[in-house]
Amino acid sequence: MATILIADDEKNIRSGLAIAFQDEGYDTLEAADGTQAWNLVNKKSVDLLITDLRMPGIDGYELLKKVNAAYPTLPVIVLTGHGSIEDAVQAMRDGAVDFFTKPVDLDHLVLTVAGALSNKLVKEQNKRLTAEIENLRKQQGYQKIIGKSNSVMKMMEVIRQVAPTKASVLITGESGTGKELVADALHELSNRSSGPFIKVHCASLSQSLLESELFGHEKGAFTGAVSQKKGRFELADGGTIFLDEIGEIDLSTQVKILRVLQERCFERVGGEETIHVDVRLVAATNRDLEEEIRKGNFREDLYYRLNVVHIEVPPLRERKDDIPLLVSSFLETFNNEDGRQVEGFTPAARRALVSYSWPGNIRELRNTVESCVVMARGRLIDVDELPPQVSEGAGEESVRIRIGTTLDEAEKELIIATIGWCGGNKSRAAEVLGIGRKTLHRKLEEYSQR
Repeated sequence: MATILIADDEKNIRSGLAIAFQDEGYDTLEAADGTQAWNLVNKKSVDLLITDLRMPGIDGYELLKKVNAAYPTLPVIVLTGHGSIEDAVQAMRDGAVDFFTKPVDLDHLVLTVAGALSNKLVKEQNKRLTAEIENLRKQQGYQKIIGKSNSVMKMMEVIRQVAPTKASVLITGESGTGKELVADALHELSNRSSGPFIKVHCASLSQSLLESELFGHEKGAFTGAVSQKKGRFELADGGTIFLDEIGEIDLSTQVKILRVLQERCFERVGGEETIHVDVRLVAATNRDLEEEIRKGNFREDLYYRLNVVHIEVPPLRERKDDIPLLVSSFLETFNNEDGRQVEGFTPAARRALVSYSWPGNIRELRNTVESCVVMARGRLIDVDELPPQVSEGAGEESVRIRIGTTLDEAEKELIIATIGWCGGNKSRAAEVLGIGRKTLHRKLEEYSQR
């Protein structure tokens, strides 16, 4: 549990606050002045500091500055009996999380402490995730594919092994899984990385236009062909061509692609000159090509030419360990792009993100994070700011109560389970249960005496 340091020269105040926070499940330390508080911060593991402003020795102003400079992630809450607007503004400028005047509203203070600790936890987690992402990128030798799950690590191992070769690669997987990134990695890690990387999204082009795009055309080859045009295969000479959604290509165009793979040559549409190219072909599809072969929609000989090496990109629901890493990466991207300063997602929101099945895979996750960053109301994104389909099952935890259990025992099980679900925060648990904090403490006291 978190440790809270309370610095105040009035013994009754710091002792009273210590008892209140111990009742909430926190560990506490006490300091009678700023000097003692500063020594404890340096010697002990302190998660949050509550400090008075006017104290002998080092006062609260100086203590706040010293802590903020040496431990920037340590939240500090200022509590004083001599507060003014100027004091509050100065304390916030110096890095205080919040400012309270005596006598303090204890419930408000407890909630502020819980929020500050949650925020601290998010910052620390983001720091760890950022470091983990950088380590993974160094290990993998490629920046854009992020993941530590077994399926992604195995996939990257295959990519590194296959990339330096000339072998054709067929990438399969659901829409939105990142097949284009795999193709990009194959090119970047290959001996052709200095050559062109030409992408063709086959599904976005009509069949008549696709042939011209792939192989080029001569002037006058068809209506609108006012000049000679080089095709994508010709432009990819010495590099890699990536045919995305190759399952959408018609049979006549498949024949011409097969010839390029077999003979490394072709003619432009309307031309007679044979053009020779040195191109590595990478293709991707979310279709079952073997089923398409049985239906007569895809050539079996082309399939075997393409499928020299097969890489299956796993759906996001099968690599949930990677979701926190991906979220952290996307968060940094969209903060930079949109000029925002969102620090992260609350623990409940993170649980919702990991629990969701993501039918749209990484593309859906990326769009979700972007939307959340743009629409964020504060520094932390909570469950209610997630899309409805993501937040729907966020709080669906249950307590199993056997038939025959008394109402008193059922109530006890529910209360204890709710406190656990709230991470030990009794104020939050009381709020969830719809009862007062004092009522909750009274019931817990009754349970301890049984």
